[in-house]
This record gives sequence, C-alpha cells and structure tokens, in this order.
Amino acid sequence: MGEYSKTETEGRILIVTINRPEVYNALHPMANQELSDIFDGFRENPDLWVAIITGAGDKAFSAGNDLKYHADYRKKTGKLPVHPPRRMGGLASRFDLEKPVIAAVNGVAMGGGFEIALACDIIVASDKATFALPEPKVGLAAGSGGMQRLSRMIPLKKAMGMLLTGRHVSAQEGFELGFVTEVVPNHELMNAARRWARDILACSPMSVRATKQVVMRSLDTPALETAMHNLDYPAFVAMTRSEDTVEGPRAFAEKRKPDWKGR
Repeated sequence: MGEYSKTETEGRILIVTINRPEVYNALHPMANQELSDIFDGFRENPDLWVAIITGAGDKAFSAGNDLKYHADYRKKTGKLPVHPPRRMGGLASRFDLEKPVIAAVNGVAMGGGFEIALACDIIVASDKATFALPEPKVGLAAGSGGMQRLSRMIPLKKAMGMLLTGRHVSAQEGFELGFVTEVVPNHELMNAARRWARDILACSPMSVRATKQVVMRSLDTPALETAMHNLDYPAFVAMTRSEDTVEGPRAFAEKRKPDWKGR
C-alpha cells in the first residue's frame, strides 16, 4: 500500500490501483513518481508477467494532472511543478517495458489519465467510462504523449476532432474509433481485465515480449522490408534462444498445456 496507490498480485499478474479517489485519481509529481517506481519494479520482477492498472472508486480512472496542486504550487513558488521522467502514471513516457499492461478504465479518463490508458497495450473500458484530452480548455496541451499516440491509433481527422476541441468520448465511441479494445458493463470490468491477462498468460511470456517489442519498434518504420529485416529486436532474439521456444512445440505434440518458464 503506497501513499497514492495500492498494489496486489494474483499469481503472475500485478494489479495497480491509483488511489486518490477524493480528487478523481488526479496525479501530482509525487504520485507519478510512486507509480513510476512500481512499474520499475514490475519490469525487473521475473515472476510478474502482466500488469493491470485501474482507478480507485467508481467515478474515475484518473482525471490526469492535479490542476489544483499545479496552481497552488505555482502560486507558492512561482514555478511549474516538475513531473518525473516517466510522466503520467509512470507509463506515459516509458519505452523500455516489453511486458504487457492492461488499462481497466472504470470511469473518467481525462487528460493525463487518458494518456496513461493510451500508453497501455489493451484498454478495457466500463460502459460508464469517458475519455478526453481537454488540456486546450485550460491553456495546456496533452504533453505526456496524448497528441502523438492518439493520432497514431485512430484516423487523423477523428483524432484532431478530439484534440482540438477537448470533447468527451464515450467508451462505445472509443471502441468504434479503435482506441478501446473492449467495452463491458461496469460491474464486469475487473473480471474482463483479468480475462485478458489470463489469455496473455496462456502464451509464452518470451513470445509476448518479443511481439510487443517488434510491434512498438516497427510502428514508425514505413518500409515493411526495413521493419522486418533491418531493425534491432533483442526480445525476439531472446525468444528464439529460450526454453519456451522448445517447450511450446513439445507441449503441442504431447497434447498438453505448456509449462512456460519465461526464459
């Protein structure tokens, strides 16, 4: 139990809950640093293979940057508060994590909260969830990857319609636009997120990490031949040399479930 978050483990799954419901799980630099430390630990822990991040309470995943703290800090110091390098949720500016992360969006995901979700690999949304990047309405911009990620995930004109107006988008519209993976009734949200996590765990973690690394590193390479043959994918190389790449075909031939080692 952290000061601003709580964690629990279920086998190889890490569940992280942003725990500031009194401010709609808004985040200030201290909370972001705490979450960054948690995901540093997740990255390094060989026993944890998948993470789920959600918000405490029934109203918000995260309202993003804690603007009240932001304003108070600037009034007192004359300076802007400095967020840690990994930015919102310890995920928004993290590019060294090959393990998959699932966002279980239980309510409002605004600004930096939406940017946390966009930084995850899968977004499972409650039918009560709402998404927006409303920073222009308060004289800011989505500086933790929202502008770059959203415009890569959905058609550009749809992304610009959201980015330039800050309009709110429902979970169902997010699914139709393509940035939400699945929409479920609110009471089924965490079960659905766990189901996705279990489906991932049924696969070799070496294969999962290789797949994520190849996809993410090749996104910005327009030439298919270059993406396939000229980029560096160490997780893919590690997979080809792993015990799992022997165990998988063997288990298939023996008609049993594989015993993945993750090495």
